Amino acid sequence: MDTIAVTQYGKVRGSLDHGVARYLGIPYARPPFGPHRFGKPVEPEPWEGVRDALEFGPTAPKRPYKPPLDRILPDPDIPGDDCLNLNIWAPPAASNAPVMVWIHGGSLRNGSTLVDIYDGTAFARDGVVLVTINYRLGVEGFAVFPDAPSNRGLLDQIAALRWVRDNIAAFGGDPGNVTVFGESAGAISIGALAASSLAKGLFQRAILQSGPPHAVPPERGAKVTQAMAKILSIEPTAAAFAQIDRERLLDAQVEATGKGTPLTGGVGFDIVLDGSAVPAPPLENLDPDIALMVGSNTDEWRLWFIPTGIADRISGLTLRLAMLKVKIKGKVAKAYRANRPNARPGELLGAMATDLLLRAPLAKLADSRDTWVYEFAWGTEVERLGACHALEIGFVFDNLNKNGQQTLTGPNAPQELADVMHSAWISFATTGDPGWPMWGRDRTVMIFNHPTSAPGPVPRADELDQWA
Repeated sequence: MDTIAVTQYGKVRGSLDHGVARYLGIPYARPPFGPHRFGKPVEPEPWEGVRDALEFGPTAPKRPYKPPLDRILPDPDIPGDDCLNLNIWAPPAASNAPVMVWIHGGSLRNGSTLVDIYDGTAFARDGVVLVTINYRLGVEGFAVFPDAPSNRGLLDQIAALRWVRDNIAAFGGDPGNVTVFGESAGAISIGALAASSLAKGLFQRAILQSGPPHAVPPERGAKVTQAMAKILSIEPTAAAFAQIDRERLLDAQVEATGKGTPLTGGVGFDIVLDGSAVPAPPLENLDPDIALMVGSNTDEWRLWFIPTGIADRISGLTLRLAMLKVKIKGKVAKAYRANRPNARPGELLGAMATDLLLRAPLAKLADSRDTWVYEFAWGTEVERLGACHALEIGFVFDNLNKNGQQTLTGPNAPQELADVMHSAWISFATTGDPGWPMWGRDRTVMIFNHPTSAPGPVPRADELDQWA
């Protein structure tokens, strides 16, 4: 059965399925190619008649995750230029319903709304208008050029949020009650949005899953551009890059970024301090009017260290050299070793890297303002991944039955835990309170686990204190 909504650009035809209205592939900006290549997003052209919104739109140009992560993290692709699009799931009779906007992760070079665990049916079933957005990735969205605006992918996100503000009422959503939530690079993006004057007033609440507010100086962000330019034997300018075939650009991108991970470092894409969208470090400049919930997973590091074999290849010497490189003091390692007497060097490095890059910055953020904090602690037995990076997403979306989630959780993940987490996210979006005490002086953290989820003191406080 079809359903029609009227946006300021024209009518769109969605579908009704199991009591949920679904609209897919709606453009929120013009295709970012041709005259708009490497430019700011431009609002879409109006259309006549009724535009079908029955199928997902094109995804941003990208390549799959490199092996072995490609078998764990599905990253489907739909080719096409009209990749600045969004999808909406809504209760069919909604009016002034809370709105949640999902910003996907993927190191700013992978991911899309096409990943099946991002299906918003469960949110709409429970009274929320759920929006997922595509944005430019990799070289198209985050390469730093002297002759093009920086943070183009972030500007896309802002354009999508403006579209939501101006149009979501047509789908039953309340434009004055918008919660943005995202994981990994999506959470890092939200940190930048929450500190940007360009996004002021576009959302009232934010949930950062496994990604702290972070941005780097433009000269650091330009390293990947320079590496790609060297591979391609061209100047590191937007004009020069625009002359290169898109597939060849992606080949060069894979070659330039292929040696690092989010925990071990290496050349990659970052949000940069651009003097405009991100004028100052986001961690220190978040909008105090935005209600905030943040959290991480107990074993974030395992996603990158276990399937790749990195954990088994790290020796004691490698551990010491890595600590010297990032200036980790010996007493820090002693604290982690005391809590993990049988841990191998790779496991110690992974635990320290997780806290240095994720838990410590999020704790610093919570120390500075009112914040709700959680930790996802349930561990999967798949490939010894434990409570790894990205595992919580299917629980938040209540999509444990999706194939993309079962590659991480296995077939018997606890539905009761999904019920608890999904409800907490909806409660935060609806009322501003997820259902447990704020962080405060006692550093209360909600521990999501099975068979019991409950608030309590921050886990592994002695390790976290090493980074104070």
